[in-house]
Amino acid sequence: MRIYQLDAFTDQLFSGNPAAVIPLTEWLPDEQMQRIASENNLAETAFYVKTEGDANYHIRWFTPTVEVDLCGHATLATGYVVFFLEQKPETDQLYFESRSGSLKVCRSEGGWLTLDFPADVVQKANVQPPALLSSLNEKPLEVYKGKTDYMLVFKDQAQIEALDPDFREMSTVPARGIIVTAPGDTDSGVDFVSRFFGPQSGIDEDPVTGSAHTTLVPYWAEKLGKTQFVARQLSKRGGELRCKLNDERVDISGKVQLYMTGEIM
Repeated sequence: MRIYQLDAFTDQLFSGNPAAVIPLTEWLPDEQMQRIASENNLAETAFYVKTEGDANYHIRWFTPTVEVDLCGHATLATGYVVFFLEQKPETDQLYFESRSGSLKVCRSEGGWLTLDFPADVVQKANVQPPALLSSLNEKPLEVYKGKTDYMLVFKDQAQIEALDPDFREMSTVPARGIIVTAPGDTDSGVDFVSRFFGPQSGIDEDPVTGSAHTTLVPYWAEKLGKTQFVARQLSKRGGELRCKLNDERVDISGKVQLYMTGEIM
């Protein structure tokens, strides 16, 4: 089986979020896909299978420990593999069926790829697991709960940068992960910043989390009174995203860099 490793949401190698992508002609047993993802030991390994139609596929995502319902950066990386390395379709739009419904990846000039994902519905979390706040040792302004993640809003970027979570304690919070966010620094050209912690899913801190922006974008659209954003994820590797709210969908754009190709024996 061919395997690709790529850095997503970045225009240079060794930054952004690494993902493995494995094209299949038919699905492997779930246990085998999970073992491959564990062996890869990346935040995400994506598997995809061609379905009927010129640009239709089915995609699944695995962390080193679990299968997840949605992953942005590995979908962006898969789009790159389909567009430029494997099927190389003439169309500029790909369609993926997944556990989160129908997803679309588009390509445009300048090497940009855009995810079309469903927007998350968030509500204020009036009742919170004790470990949610104690594991961060920093009090947020607001706490929200989306479909799979908690989102904690802080005053400024400096607070986001300074957070040093207790991941063992955080792993007890019943959620896929924890999003922390704040406005970008003045004159930085960035509308909002974030980090994503997911010890519950086998990744203490995810470098760049496309799917988290389905939660972030609707919140900041209401807060800032706009629908288009430049976002930055403040992990050590870092990542840049361009986002747009389209009613109940979110466009999440980024670039992808190919790091490695290989074969699974």
